[in-house]
Amino acid sequence: MKLTTLPRLALVLASFALLGLATGCGKSETPAPAKTTAAPAAGGGQLLAAKTAATPDWLAKEIAAYPLTTCTVSGDKLGGSMGPAQDYVWRVAGQPDRLVRFCCNDCLDDFQKTPAKFLAMIDTAKAKK
Repeated sequence: MKLTTLPRLALVLASFALLGLATGCGKSETPAPAKTTAAPAAGGGQLLAAKTAATPDWLAKEIAAYPLTTCTVSGDKLGGSMGPAQDYVWRVAGQPDRLVRFCCNDCLDDFQKTPAKFLAMIDTAKAKK
């Protein structure tokens, strides 16, 4: 029995669809989770998710006393259109932990390139307050 063009086309398309399913094509991927820890950055520090690196009491006090209402990296309002502020702890061996708040997780990489610059902005704001 001879196949006509339309059934052949349907057979080819079905084959591609099955091949795609077998190889994982078209499979929905879940988004990557927010960064919880980062490799040591410039200055030997490490940026850690505050919820995993800080005690709740310490974190609550630091958030209440945080001197900025904007992200040091982007300048966007903390808790504004980007969603809730992202709280991280900057940890350097032999120094006290420091809270750093970001408007979003996209700012983490820029912070880690030059942490001293952004920490100085926090220090300046704290001195003015």
